[in-house]
Amino acid sequence: MATRHKGPARERRALDAFIKLTRAYDRVAARVGQQVSDQGLTPGQFGVLETLFHLGPMNQTEIGRKLLRSGPHVTMVIDNLEKRALVTRTRSAEDRRVIQISLTAAGRDLIERIFPAHATCIADLFAGLTVDEQESLAALCKKLGTSIA
Repeated sequence: MATRHKGPARERRALDAFIKLTRAYDRVAARVGQQVSDQGLTPGQFGVLETLFHLGPMNQTEIGRKLLRSGPHVTMVIDNLEKRALVTRTRSAEDRRVIQISLTAAGRDLIERIFPAHATCIADLFAGLTVDEQESLAALCKKLGTSIA
C-alpha cells in the first residue's frame, strides 16, 4: 500500500519508499528472528556471537557500534551469553577500563553449527530478487544509511 499522504511529491515519494522498506524489513526480520529463536537465541545474542565469530574478540563498545545497539543493551546481551558460557569477559592488561569479549569453545561451536543455516535462510529470503537486484538493493541501502549518518 502506498502512502495516502497528500503533501508534496517529495514527501509522498519518501513515505512510499519508507513504508515498503519497513514492510520488507519486518518480513525478513520475522523469518530470520524465528530461525534464530529456534536455536534458543535472541536476535541480539545471535548478532553478538556472529560478530565475534567473524571479527574476533572486541570490547563492548565496538560490538555496540557494529550492531548499532546501545551500551546497556549490549551489556545485557553479553551478561546473558556469559551466563550460558558462550562468551567470556577479559579485562585488558594495558587499560583496565577495557573489557574484551571473546567466544568460548561452546560459543564458537554453537555459531559454527548454526551460521550455515542462517546464511542459507537469508539467501532463500532474497531469492525473489535477481543477483543484480540484490546488489542494487545493497548499494542503495548503504547509500541511504551513509547519507543519514
